Amino acid sequence: MTVTITVNGHRLTRSADGHLSLLRWLREVANVTDPKYGCGEGVCGACTVLMDGQEISSCIVLAAQADGCEVTTAAGLWRAMAHSARCSKAFHQHHAAQCGFCTPGMLMCAVAMLADGRAGSRAGIREALHANICRCTGYGPIVSAIESARDAAEVAEPGVSRAETRSHEPRTRSGGLRPTS
Repeated sequence: MTVTITVNGHRLTRSADGHLSLLRWLREVANVTDPKYGCGEGVCGACTVLMDGQEISSCIVLAAQADGCEVTTAAGLWRAMAHSARCSKAFHQHHAAQCGFCTPGMLMCAVAMLADGRAGSRAGIREALHANICRCTGYGPIVSAIESARDAAEVAEPGVSRAETRSHEPRTRSGGLRPTS
């Protein structure tokens, strides 16, 4: 089958086997290698991308499901999201990346949570990061970096309060709503 996916602003039409994951299509067909293969089960966060603005685990979404969608990877953040530069700078300042394997997924999650208001508290940030595994940092520097980026955004956009930006329901990596209880 043939799929057309806009990846980081570039519209690509390529073939895709019916069982090819979006992650494999990105890495092997589209030559976009910043999303990483980690667990293959959608629980580690290394393959996190934004599909039509929602964070997903690209290892458990089929390329065919992304046909007609816009996919943003960490490499495409600079064009796509207002919070990207703040997150990147904060990750650097807080030493939030050590080996770097989880960094693209962590940045994708951080940008998405800042965009939809889930970074309101340290506990909220930790909750939003629940599906991103980092074996090096212990999460403290990552959480601090996201807090710093959030605070910088609030200074840059003083008319927007945290409560006003929290209009989205928490979502799972597959894009579905997370159970509330």
